[in-house]
Amino acid sequence: MDPTTLGREINLLEHYPKANRPIDERGEVITDEVRDVARRYGEEFFDGDRLYGYGGYRYDGRWVPIAARMREFYELGDDAKILDIGCAKGFLLHDFSELMPHAEVTGLEISQYAIDQAMPSVRDRIRLGNANDLPFEDNSFDLVLSINTVHNLPTAECAHALREIERVGRGKSFVSVDAWRDDAGRERLMKWMLTAETFMSCEDWVEFFAAAGYRGDYYWFFA
Repeated sequence: MDPTTLGREINLLEHYPKANRPIDERGEVITDEVRDVARRYGEEFFDGDRLYGYGGYRYDGRWVPIAARMREFYELGDDAKILDIGCAKGFLLHDFSELMPHAEVTGLEISQYAIDQAMPSVRDRIRLGNANDLPFEDNSFDLVLSINTVHNLPTAECAHALREIERVGRGKSFVSVDAWRDDAGRERLMKWMLTAETFMSCEDWVEFFAAAGYRGDYYWFFA
């Protein structure tokens, strides 16, 4: 495995607001039952109590600078085809559409609840499905994104999802996953995470990407 064949480690989410997370408090109350509820990706996860997920997932414009950063970084044409895997209610898709009115934006989401609650501007552009089996032709998209999604799959399926990203893309992709750089970071993540089934150190993720055949860009979610 040669990590130099990978893309870049780059934080394209740097403009996402930093949250003050009550790590220790949450670690004391999260149980397997709580995680089971969160992994249903229903109303409880998106709009229920904060214990089960977002605690209310509403549009507030925070993805606008991220869409602009990605357009600039990947030098996307005005008519680019963009896929967001795990797009939830379509906030990033909406902001890409506002920024690039001639772009073709597509979302994939495992939650029917999220699709039903998606922004009207992009709801009909979101398909129900799983990241490990993308319902798209080879080389369909100029940019493929998966933000905090593929790590929610078991390890073998996560690897397959990464290969699917390679298959449907045209060479430009970005994923972010739960990770840690040191023991303290690992401890924080284990207290905080709800839905991830594949999680490892940054170094191990790089090896995992290479073994899976993923060649795109990547960054980390740190608790």
